[in-house]
Amino acid sequence: MAEINNLAAVAAYSSLVDALQAAFGGETEVTEQKRVYGGDINDAYELHLSGGRRIFMKTNQINNYRFFETEARGLEALRSARAIGVPQLLGIGTDRQRGFSFLLLEYMESASPIKDYWEVFGQQLAQMHRADCIDFVQTHLPEGKASAGGESRYGFPEDNYIGATVQKNTPKGSWIEFYRDCRLLPQIKMADRYFDSGFRKKLDRLLSHLDSYIREPEFPSLVHGDLWGGNVLCGNDGRAWLIDPAAYVGDFETDLAMTELFGRFPQTFYEAYHEVNPVESGYRQRKKIYQLYHLLNHLNLFGRSYLGSVAAVLEEL
Repeated sequence: MAEINNLAAVAAYSSLVDALQAAFGGETEVTEQKRVYGGDINDAYELHLSGGRRIFMKTNQINNYRFFETEARGLEALRSARAIGVPQLLGIGTDRQRGFSFLLLEYMESASPIKDYWEVFGQQLAQMHRADCIDFVQTHLPEGKASAGGESRYGFPEDNYIGATVQKNTPKGSWIEFYRDCRLLPQIKMADRYFDSGFRKKLDRLLSHLDSYIREPEFPSLVHGDLWGGNVLCGNDGRAWLIDPAAYVGDFETDLAMTELFGRFPQTFYEAYHEVNPVESGYRQRKKIYQLYHLLNHLNLFGRSYLGSVAAVLEEL
């Protein structure tokens, strides 16, 4: 079983030219730039470099550099599990001359999926979730940032983003405490304007009795954090590769729940996953709690159209 403890430092550059030359040599330059469409938050490009190489670049405003800094650390964390494909990080930085911040990745040339694509994907994701990360958070915390209980099992060394929303990752020794304080509570506070008094009472009751709905996992897992179909690519090896993480250490069931929120993956994926990492009874109820976080986030990002979905989860619980 892989052990996720050593996380490589992420190099930051003061210009795109510096990043390219550090990765590929002093004569490297961009010969062509093609826009890639599909993302909501960042602009994306396929860069053709001298020598015939292609890479992928995301850009945003300079003051949004933190998006890329935290995404880079999430990508490196997932790669460190050595269980599933994750694009190689080539550099991040800000380019004041061009007026943007950037993230550079290897270019993924999509191929035809292998015959057992979904089965292999399920097995590899399960292997990532079972990788030993019990000391990951504690090992990578800045000095003086240990959890109040002294055992930082859940969270991440820094806050990151779920979509455009800041995702709190304050280290906790308890998963239930982490999920209440760093996942549900911040989203509920942001969405308060949508709730009447009866709705608030239901949410307060859920938060007060969260231990009746979810359990402390047998072991902590490194999770992708935003595992819907749009964040999975078929790579040039015909297998699933993960992109755009909102990574942290938590309960592996959160990733499974997200795969079922906006269109379920094929059943063969779940069967293969369960062969490697069996899911305990009671998951169907816990799944709703874990999906609630993402529904609340969509309510905060996209507005009232998601209120009905949030209400339906509360009624079902």
